[in-house]
Amino acid sequence: MTGKTAFETQYGFARKDVRLETWRHSPFNRWSFQNVGELVPSVHVAAAPGGEEQAKSLGALLEENISFAGGSETVESFLKRSDTDGLTILKGGRLVGDWSAPHMPFGSRHIIFSISKSVTAILAGILEGEGLFDPNASVTHYIPEAKGSAYGDASVRNVLDMTVSLDFEEAYLDPESAFARYRRSTLWNPGGGSESLTAFLLTLPRLAEPHGHTYRYRSPNSDMLGILLERACGMRVTQLLRDKLWLPLGAASDMSVTVDMEGTARTAGGMSMTPRDLARIGEMMRQGGRANGRPIVPETWVRDTVAAGGSFEAWQRGTMAFLFPKGRYRNKWYQTGHDSGAFCGIGIHGQWLYVNPRTEVVIAKMSSQPEPVDDRLDVDLVGFFEALSTMV
Repeated sequence: MTGKTAFETQYGFARKDVRLETWRHSPFNRWSFQNVGELVPSVHVAAAPGGEEQAKSLGALLEENISFAGGSETVESFLKRSDTDGLTILKGGRLVGDWSAPHMPFGSRHIIFSISKSVTAILAGILEGEGLFDPNASVTHYIPEAKGSAYGDASVRNVLDMTVSLDFEEAYLDPESAFARYRRSTLWNPGGGSESLTAFLLTLPRLAEPHGHTYRYRSPNSDMLGILLERACGMRVTQLLRDKLWLPLGAASDMSVTVDMEGTARTAGGMSMTPRDLARIGEMMRQGGRANGRPIVPETWVRDTVAAGGSFEAWQRGTMAFLFPKGRYRNKWYQTGHDSGAFCGIGIHGQWLYVNPRTEVVIAKMSSQPEPVDDRLDVDLVGFFEALSTMV
C-alpha cells in the first residue's frame, strides 16, 4: 500500500522528515513546535492536578476587521496570514476566548522561544524579593569562572537588560557561525554533546564598548541568567519554575524546558507551555505580580520592569527601536512606550505575550512563522495587538 499515514494526512509531511536539522523549518515547525521534547532533551515542570480546561470560541470577533497600512482584513484572516497556531485572549482576568489552527489541538504545549527569557526574569524578581539575588552584583560574584570572558566585568543588571558588550551575533540562518555552535551546545542542532552550554558561554569575547551603553539582543545573556539564578539559590531552574511560579500561578497544564548535556536549562528559549498558561503569566504581570489572590513577584519589581526601569538611550542605540520608537527594555521584557502602557515578551517565529494595561487585555499568540524574524510582519503584529485590545 502507498496510502498516506494519519500523520501525513494531518500535517502534509511524514514524521521521519522532522529531524534535528529540520525542526525549525517550515512546514515541519507546525508539528515540531508542539513536540520539542521528541527532538531535544527536555524536563517537565508539573502543574497541580485537576486543571483540565475546555476551549472557548472567539465567535464573531473573528469576523471583525482590523486596518493595516496596506488595507484591512478580518481577525481570522490575519491569524492565518501570520501563521498562528494558538491564541488566547483575557480581559480583566476573564477568558474572552481561544483560537487554534487545525494542526494544534486545544491544550497542546507550544515552544515560546524567547518569551522564555521573560519568564526566567520573573524568577530573578522572585529571588530578588526573597533577598537571594542581587541585580547589582557582578556576574563573577555568582560565577567566579566567568572572569576572562565577556561577562568578567559585567553586572547582573547588564545581563538582565541586554546591555552586556558581547561580541556575538544572532545569525539564525548561518550554519558556520558562532550562533550555530551555540545551538549545538544546547543540543538544538546536530553535532552537539561535546561542549556544554555553560562551557560555551564562558568562551564568549567582549566588545571594546563599555557594558550598559547599548541594548544588544544576545540570547546567551539569558542562558547566563539561568545559571546565575541556580548559583544564587542552589536550586535547578526547573525546580524554581515549579515551586516559585507554576504552582502559585495556578497553571492548568505541565510545561517543559529543553536542557543541554549537563541538564542546564535553555532559559533563553527552551520553554513550552499552553497558550492559556502563557496568558496567565501575562495576567499575573498585569496584576502587579499577583495571582489567585497572592503575591508571586514583588509589585515594585513588576512596576520597574514594565513601566519605570530601563534605559531609553541604550534602547535607541540598539537595532529594535523601529518596532517601539519610544520603547525600553527591562528585565527581559519590552516596554512599548505606547500611551496604553503596553508591554510584552517576544519570541522568534511569531511568539508573543502582549499586555495592554489600559484596556486590561492580555493576548498570548503562538505561531510557526517560516522565518525566525520578520520585521515587516512584526510591525503589523503590534498594530494587530493594539487594535484587538480595544475590540474585546
